[in-house]
Amino acid sequence: MTRGPILRNVLLFSLPLVLGNVLQQLYTTVDTLVIGAYCGTTSLAAVGTSAQPVEVVLCVFLGIGTGVSILISQSIGSGRRESVTALSRTACAFVWICGAAVGLLGILAAPLILRLMQVPADAMDLAVTYVRIVLLGSLGNIGYNMNAGILRGMGNSGASLLFLMVSCAVNVVLDLLLVAGLGMDVTGAALATCISVYISWFFSVFYIRRHYPELDYPVLTLKISGEQMKSILRIGLPIGLNNSLYSLGHMALQTLANSQGSLFMAGQAVSGRITGIANIAISGMSAAATTFSGQNYGAGNMDRLRQGTRLIPVASGAITLAAGLLFLAFRSPLLRLFSQDETVLMYADRYVSVVLLGQWMFAVFNALVCIVNGVGIVRYTTVVNLLMLWAVRVPTAYMIRAWFDGTWIMLCFPISFFFGMCCMIGFVLFSRKWKKIISSRPENPV
Repeated sequence: MTRGPILRNVLLFSLPLVLGNVLQQLYTTVDTLVIGAYCGTTSLAAVGTSAQPVEVVLCVFLGIGTGVSILISQSIGSGRRESVTALSRTACAFVWICGAAVGLLGILAAPLILRLMQVPADAMDLAVTYVRIVLLGSLGNIGYNMNAGILRGMGNSGASLLFLMVSCAVNVVLDLLLVAGLGMDVTGAALATCISVYISWFFSVFYIRRHYPELDYPVLTLKISGEQMKSILRIGLPIGLNNSLYSLGHMALQTLANSQGSLFMAGQAVSGRITGIANIAISGMSAAATTFSGQNYGAGNMDRLRQGTRLIPVASGAITLAAGLLFLAFRSPLLRLFSQDETVLMYADRYVSVVLLGQWMFAVFNALVCIVNGVGIVRYTTVVNLLMLWAVRVPTAYMIRAWFDGTWIMLCFPISFFFGMCCMIGFVLFSRKWKKIISSRPENPV
């Protein structure tokens, strides 16, 4: 990331992550297809509403994994290999200490969270079952994402694709076996997801130990370096807390969706599969932006960092807009793969159309956030994220329900995307802090 054509490097780095996102979307799509075909609308609504509480439990630790990736990329850029080893071992210990506790907490809290979300009575028992089983995979989920962060920070984005290929194959086979074959309903879908997550984690540990022996990466350790953990939390915790508060906001929005009934919930669940597939480039480009920013900041390549700040967000926005328009053109036949209920399809069509037309603004916003995070500035991006959600998106959704029609609450998304994009463009163009940081080489970025 510190030399060669910027966009070529970013796109090549992003490609395995994008393909990995395709695979992730594939197995969530298979869940939805199988449940919609073999279980019915209530089960479909239960699975759709269960994503948010799972996100709330796990996203703090996923943010910390991003912090690990940033610190490792800065260490690689500045040539401090010994720091990479210490960071990796500390991250491994953190996974074991926190993973089991997070899963247990989530399992106990699942019914309360779902009641607060106003999940309809007909979907409540199925939703609780799904959340509890999926959260049994918390250790594997946190472990895999932490290891993926280590590899991304080192500039290796291809390994995660290999892990996901195996995981997705297992998930699809288990979905067909447990749900379609044995009739286990959402229990089977949740078990398939849980098992596949652990397989991804096991493969990631094996890969790091085999291909990066210099890291001396342990299978199990509880030894944490206080200095390295402090650095990880300094950058990763604000990102994780932001993610958590962000997920709480999504839960508030999901509560509004739940209040519209199971048919609207099912339509939203179906539309999420289409919008997710159409926007697979966003997370890949954003991860590439973080690694690009961290490595060039660590190496002191500020001219290159400034060029990337212009090129990467534009490329991410253009790719996302093109994909969105393509999927909009074929949305009707795609949506019918998931449900034949005309009311569900009407709600899904409305949701897809509104969200995809504005998603390119989120792509630009997120790429700029990741570039700024990559140099260690996480407070401003955290504040903007929270304002975008709690000061714009959630209030707008509640106003739409109160003054207009609750089945149009998805309009809050493009409105909040525009706000966030303007805040980040303003920061990189006019902020004195940003100009000061990119005008001088850091002596010790980690």
